[in-house]
Amino acid sequence: MERCVTVLMMPRTLQQRLSFFVLLPVAVLLLGMGATGFFYARTKLLDQWGEAAVLRLERAAHQVDMRLNIPKIWLDLYQQISEKPYSGWIQGDIIEQLKGVEGVSRVTLNRLEKSRHAEDPVSHYADSGSDLFPDASHNSKHGVGQHAITIEVSPSCQVTCDAGLTVSLISNIKNNEQESIGSIEAVMPFDYLIETVKSTGWWQSNEVFLVDLNGRILAATSPEYRRRLGETGDVLELKALEAIKEKSLGIVFGPGFPVFEIFGFYRLQEAPWTLVMIAPAKEILSPMISFRNYYLIFGLSSVLSILLLIRWVTGKTVAAIKVVSIAAGKLANGDFGQTLSVNGQDEVGELTASFNAMSHQLEERMHLKESLNLAKEVQQNLLPQRSINFCGRDIAGKSIYCDDTGGDYYDFLQFPELGENRIGVAVGDVAGHGISAALLMTTTRALLRSRIIRPGTLSQIVGDVNRLLGVDTALSGNFMTLFFMVIDCKNKLIQWVRAGHDAAVVYDPVTDSFRELGGSGMALGVDDEWLYQEYQQTCCTGNEIILIGTDGIWETENPMGERFGKERLRQIIRQWHRSSSSDMIEAVLSAITDFRQTSVQADDITLVVVKGRDLDNFVLLDISKFSIT
Repeated sequence: MERCVTVLMMPRTLQQRLSFFVLLPVAVLLLGMGATGFFYARTKLLDQWGEAAVLRLERAAHQVDMRLNIPKIWLDLYQQISEKPYSGWIQGDIIEQLKGVEGVSRVTLNRLEKSRHAEDPVSHYADSGSDLFPDASHNSKHGVGQHAITIEVSPSCQVTCDAGLTVSLISNIKNNEQESIGSIEAVMPFDYLIETVKSTGWWQSNEVFLVDLNGRILAATSPEYRRRLGETGDVLELKALEAIKEKSLGIVFGPGFPVFEIFGFYRLQEAPWTLVMIAPAKEILSPMISFRNYYLIFGLSSVLSILLLIRWVTGKTVAAIKVVSIAAGKLANGDFGQTLSVNGQDEVGELTASFNAMSHQLEERMHLKESLNLAKEVQQNLLPQRSINFCGRDIAGKSIYCDDTGGDYYDFLQFPELGENRIGVAVGDVAGHGISAALLMTTTRALLRSRIIRPGTLSQIVGDVNRLLGVDTALSGNFMTLFFMVIDCKNKLIQWVRAGHDAAVVYDPVTDSFRELGGSGMALGVDDEWLYQEYQQTCCTGNEIILIGTDGIWETENPMGERFGKERLRQIIRQWHRSSSSDMIEAVLSAITDFRQTSVQADDITLVVVKGRDLDNFVLLDISKFSIT
């Protein structure tokens, strides 16, 4: 079941493979690159906004620090001048200058109840020009200690978000025993401190707070009244409050993906307060949101266009290949059709051109094959088509070619010119095989048949054929072996000429013995002046079996490289000697096929058998060249 599902899920056609392995990865890659670029740009934009927000908060805090610093300088000067002679007059003038500082609404000089001077210190000492406190004499050479004055912003001032919000700067005055004997307080409206900050555009566009180190809200742009950061349980405010206590500046990103809010803060230098700004991420990311929208519209359109372009290109490629595939299917059925048009110089165009060339060549080879089949048919018709019975003798032969045509030749020659009760048997083997060997074989056949009807001995006949054939083979170097035998039934004689061919084999079943019809002789076409010798032999028992064949039989090899050999041939003849000549030939050919197994037939095979039908007759077997398929 799982295998069936897997087969169904796998793309089967080329179009499906291109869609699955090309279009889908490209789509995923383009969308992934777009998403990655979007989130990368978003992160960079948030970082840049954070840096810009910190710089803006720093500038706003610096403006607040500058307005706080001016009265603090006068208060610090009031402390330092207490060491000088006639400091009371100068301190009174400092107080007047402090009152005139822009943004200072009130200056108050206070003393403790245990102080010796009960009258109003500002008016008394300012008018008299004496020191603020007589105990703190300006004459330091008498060993009287200096007045220790510190300046601080009161951490306990009550600050609210109503119109009466003020900030007090208090300078404590101590005697030489470091006891507090009074203080100077400068009061400033809070709105004055943050006036320049509130006038900037980013203050109105975001939610901004001024808080102390404990998160208490001193001022806020939000109309909603809150006393402290995080009192509503907001996760971002609680996280930011922890950051304010640990750092003097920074950026805190809120939860969510994408981030819903961003928190920036910067601590003042002249007061223990921190400027805080909370901005919605959608305003910060508005460029990225616009980019996202444009990307979704134009980016996805581009991706879709690219995919459609790839689909169009691959579709054309697949269509072109499909045309070649259809043409190949028709070609397999023998329909060569028309030449396919080549529409490009790419690989598909090369494939189409190669297919056209292959189609033309295959068509030519088909015509050649038809011609070869015709040549094979003609050549087979030149050979004896059936066994014959001549003077009580059973004569049969067969040729098996390894190609469509071959060079092996056998013939039964019955002409009146040979004499009464005489028959000629010829077996030949042209060097090589194929068309050229077949042409030489037919030439030899024609020469032999045309010469045998003229007067002359066997040696003269073969010699004349050799001279004529040598004219054709002088340049090519081809040659042909021939065993030509005439059986004289009346005189019980065998006459033969051996032109380079293997000797015929004679088997006597009475004595179970083998002998050969040998002799010397050159192959035809090698030396046109060669003089051939004629041999003859008397039949002894009349029931011998004579075999003539070519080397294709005994030189057949099996897959192990072992040859069939002549001994196996003799064993088959001994076993089948009581059968007809045709059955004997089939037995030999069947044994060769079994021996060859899977090996290819490498040479032509020809076999001729002549056998007597009674004790007065003998049998002749002709074996031609044989190979394994």
